[in-house]
Amino acid sequence: MAGDVVELENVGLRYSDAGAETLRDVRLRLTRGGFYFLTGPSGAGKTSLLKLLYLQQRPTRGLLRLFGEDVAALGRDRLPAFRRRIGVVFQDFRLIRHLSAFDNVALPLRVSGTSERDLREPVREMLAWVGLSKRQDAKPATLSGGEQQRVAIARAVIGRPELLVADEPTGNVDPGMAERLLHLFDALNQLGTTVVIATHDVHLFGRAGRARLLRLEHGTIADPTGEFAHPPRAAALAAAG
Repeated sequence: MAGDVVELENVGLRYSDAGAETLRDVRLRLTRGGFYFLTGPSGAGKTSLLKLLYLQQRPTRGLLRLFGEDVAALGRDRLPAFRRRIGVVFQDFRLIRHLSAFDNVALPLRVSGTSERDLREPVREMLAWVGLSKRQDAKPATLSGGEQQRVAIARAVIGRPELLVADEPTGNVDPGMAERLLHLFDALNQLGTTVVIATHDVHLFGRAGRARLLRLEHGTIADPTGEFAHPPRAAALAAAG
């Protein structure tokens, strides 16, 4: 469908031939411009599902389409450009150690060919938004976990990707910064980016009234259509998980 950014049909994923499936019979469609929270108990397969969305893993079986294309048919020569359409916030940050906070955030723009003159102001504005204006020259080793998380988020959104995938993006920041980052994700979503956030933070998705909840249980999506998030529903899911 033209309106679907992500489409999974009966997708299964296993990490070894002898192992059990981590994901099984996953059916899911994420529409263009949608905002989704992925929740579920630890070990349910949330990170594995995100890996499929940003092409770190390929399905063992089933169909996965991104931006209307079957990923199984993508040649190696097309993968770099394809991945640039996807912003990723990793749970372990994955910052480049020898680069400053500024240069880590600027990296996607440089890869896409943006000139140094044109990237400086957007990068500085993004670092200011995540509260790191005074830390732009700092290397990752000198940043706290929360600061590294904010650099990782700034890097993921700086290029206004078509799809943003975030794994526990507020896990290392205080509630005030979590709220600010949620506003950043919401603003990006309103510009047309499809946002998928894996989180255990009930308060985070309880404040996002327009978002949909997707619950992963035992390696499969419990409700492929999602439900509109609201605080009572969020609290009930947290109690169940």
